[in-house]
Amino acid sequence: MAEINLTQAEADSLIAMEKIKMDTQIWDYPGLGGRISIPLVSRNKRENFILDIGRGKIDLLKGNYQNRAHQVVVLVRVDFGGQPHRNPDEQEISSPHLHVYREGYGDKWAISVPHDKFPDTKDLWQLLEDFMRYCNIIEPPNIEKGLFI
Repeated sequence: MAEINLTQAEADSLIAMEKIKMDTQIWDYPGLGGRISIPLVSRNKRENFILDIGRGKIDLLKGNYQNRAHQVVVLVRVDFGGQPHRNPDEQEISSPHLHVYREGYGDKWAISVPHDKFPDTKDLWQLLEDFMRYCNIIEPPNIEKGLFI
């Protein structure tokens, strides 16, 4: 699959764009080792997005939430419960950390999770709600809590 490179202005515009659920389907929050990919659409229906929710295979507190555009471009991802991330400049960022698209690097750079946007990173359900808000998902999909969240 060809790599899609966006300008920073294009990526910022996609991140800021209002996103809504595509339909009324009910999604089950994934269990251990599970992953779901939920289609989203811009309010004007011109852009398609995907909300990915992934869980670790062994550790209940490990996983990630990410928002993609153009099927393959990761705009924003929060990784939690895992190892630190090493940026291209060799700076190490502890977990949880946030990846935001950076022109020329895609999702290879991480920053510390901003606590004003993500006040409780230990509560995975709250983290998901905060992540959707951060990604401007104004009409979130219908996701049912699992037993282990």
